[in-house]
Amino acid sequence: MLQWALIFLIVAIIAGVFGFGGIAGASASIAQILFFIFLIALVVSVIMHLVRRT
Repeated sequence: MLQWALIFLIVAIIAGVFGFGGIAGASASIAQILFFIFLIALVVSVIMHLVRRT
């Protein structure tokens, strides 16, 4: 999932450089959403690992 967030971030940067504002904004928003979903999944995974370990 982090890989997809990075891909959308790169697409947003490239689109911004070439002047495609709408595509850049949409790609940046998608990258941000995917990044936060990744962070939530990471935190849940770490908590589950710690609970299972004890």
